[in-house]
Formats: sequence, C-alpha cells, structure tokens
Amino acid sequence: MMADTANHENASRDRIEQSILSAAEQVFSQHGYRGASLQAIADRAGLPKANILYYMGNKQALYVRLLNRMMSRWNAVLEDITPESDPGQVLSDFIRTKMVLGQRYPEGSKLFAAEILAGAPFLNDYLSGELKEWVTSRAAIIRQWSAQGKMDDVDPRWLIFLIWSSTQHYTEYSAQVSGILGTQALSEADFESICQFLEHVILKGCGISQPRQLGDAPLNQ
Repeated sequence: MMADTANHENASRDRIEQSILSAAEQVFSQHGYRGASLQAIADRAGLPKANILYYMGNKQALYVRLLNRMMSRWNAVLEDITPESDPGQVLSDFIRTKMVLGQRYPEGSKLFAAEILAGAPFLNDYLSGELKEWVTSRAAIIRQWSAQGKMDDVDPRWLIFLIWSSTQHYTEYSAQVSGILGTQALSEADFESICQFLEHVILKGCGISQPRQLGDAPLNQ
C-alpha cells in the first residue's frame, strides 16, 4: 500500500513538473528571460504561483532546468555509444533525431539559441562543465572509430558542432527557410529531403558509407 501511494505521488509530481516546464518553455520563448514572470508561467500551467516555487525553486533555476532538458533531448542518441557502435548508424540517427526534435519543440530550440546569442549568462557553468565533459567523452569514442578505420580522422568536436548547427538552422531560422521555400512549415517531403541531404553530406565527409536506405532512422524520441 505504501509503495502504491509513493508511486502515485511520484507520478503526480512528474505530471505537475512537466506541465510547468511546458508552460515555461512557451512563456520564456515568447518574452525572453527578463520579460517572463513566474506568475505568467503559473497562469499558463493553470497552477498557483506557489506551486512553481515549490517544484522548481526560483525563476533562474526553472530557466536553467528548461535549457538543460533541451540539450538532454538533443544528445540522448549519443549517450549509449561505444567503440563497437556503427558510426554511420549513430550519426544518421543523431541527425534525424535533432531534426525531429527541432520541429517538435521549436520554442525550446529557439530559447536555447537566444540564450547562447546573449552570451549564455545562465549556462556558462553548464557549458564549460557538464556539457564540455560530455563532448569530450563522446569525442573519445569517435576518435576510436577513426582509429579502427570505420571513418576518416576528423575532429569529433567540429563534427558534433556541425550536426548541432546544421539541424538547428531549420528551427531557429525557420522564417528564412519558409520565406525561401514559400511555405509556412516544412512538408514531409521537405523534411525527408533535408535529412537525406545532411546524412549524405556529413557521412560522406567523414568517409562513412551509408549504413542503410535513407529515411529509415527511428523518429520515436
């Protein structure tokens, strides 16, 4: 009985936290950090302001948690890679996952870009600490792939930066893309064409043969 009660409380807490994060993503992306207020976030979430403070702490803590969640979503594909992984499969999945998440969570992507363009005042510790360590550990595995002859000897840091930036372009510069394409949103055909193009250019640039028919990467992130 006690275990059931604890599970119910945990599930309830998780639902409330996700509701707050979703509301905060919308409010911060619309108004920026300084223009957003905890009251506006509470109103969007349909909760008392006291709940925001109880579950998330202050405004800065909520903002940083939101940005960290976005990065975690983006990079989840690379969490479990090993020297035995197929680099073509991994990089292809990384490209497609980043594209899917950019289209699914455009507010979060644009919010992260705005923070970086502002000089990352709230993310400096994260960028130079946790994220730097994460990139270093992923880069070490990519270098092992190169040593094994699975791909060319490219700098893994520049490769990760390239995939981040090339995929985020279609979210953060969506107005430019829409203006040139003459459409309000990417069609399924446009999305597939972009993914195929990025896979072809990036994998070929790394000396990797394509691991499968293009378009078969999982999109269930």
